[in-house]
Amino acid sequence: MIFIEYPKCSTCQKAKKWLEDKKIKFEDRNIITQTPTVDEIKSWIKLSNKDINKWFNTTGIRYRELNLKEKLSSMTDEEKINLLASDGMLIKRPLLIAIDFVLNGFKVKEWEDTIK
Repeated sequence: MIFIEYPKCSTCQKAKKWLEDKKIKFEDRNIITQTPTVDEIKSWIKLSNKDINKWFNTTGIRYRELNLKEKLSSMTDEEKINLLASDGMLIKRPLLIAIDFVLNGFKVKEWEDTIK
């Protein structure tokens, strides 16, 4: 599995500790220095079964700076994916990528139910 995080994010830190406590092996990836590509984001969104808008970090500074709350509704999916790939801080994190699932954001119950 690949764990994609922003190391200074407290939610990412909690998720990482949760994985380590459960002895779950993962490859760590910094979302800033290794921002996901357009192709990665496309495949992960499909695998996650979540609406593309759920992939945005709506509490982030960049989201507010770009006024995305107002703009997303008029953007195409392609434009949204390109925007996500342009700035890792726009992506809801952490991400946990496996062969058969993708989790974005850290909700303990969702992670426990998915990782068995």
